[in-house]
Amino acid sequence: MTLRNLTLSLVGMLLVTALPASAQDKLKIATVDMQQLFKEYHRTTEAQKQINIERSRIQKENNERLSRIRELEGELQSLRKQLDDPSISDKKKQELFKEFQMKTQEGVALDRERREYLQRRNTALNEKMGQRMRGILEEIRKLVEDQAKTDDYDYVFDKSGLSASQVPFLLYTKDAADITPSLLTQLNKDALAVPEDGKVDKVPDLGGE
Repeated sequence: MTLRNLTLSLVGMLLVTALPASAQDKLKIATVDMQQLFKEYHRTTEAQKQINIERSRIQKENNERLSRIRELEGELQSLRKQLDDPSISDKKKQELFKEFQMKTQEGVALDRERREYLQRRNTALNEKMGQRMRGILEEIRKLVEDQAKTDDYDYVFDKSGLSASQVPFLLYTKDAADITPSLLTQLNKDALAVPEDGKVDKVPDLGGE
């Protein structure tokens, strides 16, 4: 589920203007920037940093596998040159050709294993990332809901939410309180120093409806 849909389920996105004027006067409305809460929450930064470390580890292992494949390619080039040497006997050429075939098959198998390994590890990491990010988003959503109940807000609108056409859902609200700063303070009250290289630029698309 994407962040947009998580926030849609939270606030309902009802049109206040559709209510009678008397009802509108009694409504207590707040706004929140879910994108900002997600980006600046220390758990998001920590999760992204761990994911980056795991991606680097996967890439390192992939490079090690590629190194062996490149070695085989070098050996195959050497064998090919020897096979093209007219001074080599037919018996020697047969031996070299068998070796060439074996190393070719080995290289194909190693590259297939490398690709399967890379796909398997990246898929597992993406699933892990999705689970962690969904958990963080749900934690934020619950905090917003609890804050809305505590402060007796009728509606809380996500001002960072965009429609399918990338137009903000919330274009204007009169006298709506922005509860983003207070929520961010609550989220990060137990945070340690956050490393600069772990910053997250945007909420990831976790898929789903």
